[in-house]
Amino acid sequence: MADGLPRVHKRPAEQSDHEYVEDLRRQGPVAVDRYGFCWTFSHENLLHCTNPSVTRQVETEKVVALGVTEGPVFEYFANSLLFSNGDVHRRRRRPLSRTFAFKVMDQMRPRIRAVVSDLIAATGTPVIDFLDEIAGPLPSRIVAEILGVPADQVRRFAELVYPAMRALSLRPSESQAAEVAAMAELDDLVTDLLQARRDAPREDFLSAFVAPETGGDLSEIEARVQITSVILAGSDTTRMALCSTISQLLQHPDQWAAFCADPDGLKKQVAAEGLRYDPVIGSLPRVAAEDFAMDGVDIARGTVLAPIVLAALRDPAVYEEPGRFNIWRADHPRYHPIFGAGAHRCLGEALARAELEEALAALATLTPELSLAGLPPVLRGVSGARTIDQMRVRLH
Repeated sequence: MADGLPRVHKRPAEQSDHEYVEDLRRQGPVAVDRYGFCWTFSHENLLHCTNPSVTRQVETEKVVALGVTEGPVFEYFANSLLFSNGDVHRRRRRPLSRTFAFKVMDQMRPRIRAVVSDLIAATGTPVIDFLDEIAGPLPSRIVAEILGVPADQVRRFAELVYPAMRALSLRPSESQAAEVAAMAELDDLVTDLLQARRDAPREDFLSAFVAPETGGDLSEIEARVQITSVILAGSDTTRMALCSTISQLLQHPDQWAAFCADPDGLKKQVAAEGLRYDPVIGSLPRVAAEDFAMDGVDIARGTVLAPIVLAALRDPAVYEEPGRFNIWRADHPRYHPIFGAGAHRCLGEALARAELEEALAALATLTPELSLAGLPPVLRGVSGARTIDQMRVRLH
């Protein structure tokens, strides 16, 4: 299959991720990296590669290949709904689905705005670290409230989320031991939360989750890992998306001014464009479940596919002037590709949209004089969840 196909070259240090994937796109519709993974770049192929009739979700292949076969990180990949398929995936997802439905999450919108207002009010200086003081605490506080984390543990809970997420990235790091330790401590916190609800049930989500009639067919480790999945998957991506979108708005003063003039009327399309223009997910890896052809290339069963989200969301076949940030864009597909497709479409989509839209609207309402204090943040990564370096803003 790889014979004659373009090869994925290493990204030059001076290139942005978008410049890099655009270079690869110009080589052809499919390229092969050093691991034999097939990268593809079009919006059409992203949809094709996430079609559950021809592909399946990656399970533990990657972690095992990297030598991780035990410990909290391996347990996460082996037991999470995010890395499972078929009946196993349905069984793990079912106890969570009702809570994270759109109607339920829409009821959280006033609370999300209130939390953003509290975070802004708590800042003590005109120039702040937007990542650490606004974008990071928001999603971790909201998910902590949904889960019923005790008030005296919320701060520690929020501190654990982001290093634990970095542990799951499987990227070498100088702080890797501390990141794995954070993952283990978060695991202990979730264990205690679940046991507390078994011992003394309440009228809340976690009590329903552990009740025999709803989550009773999950093993102890599965129950723990599903809640950890909710915590991690819903925190880091929202944090980056909020930073990325606000950064682009502030670099386009006319669009920021228009948004400040009508935050509730524009919040949905502003969020959609922010998620498209510099997405927080680089690719959505999948495994071919059968032999099929894609753009004239024969894909063998078992091939690991890497549809590049960064490229697909700037596909000129779908988006007019795809390299332009434009909150008035009218060519977004009905279902935003950033949230995946099929049975694995993001469980937390409704919460992520509510958090992003309401946080954006609150910032436009409460801090219309907001500006960048230094360089814009840079998102990096083409594989899986991306990273962000920094973001400082001046509130007034």
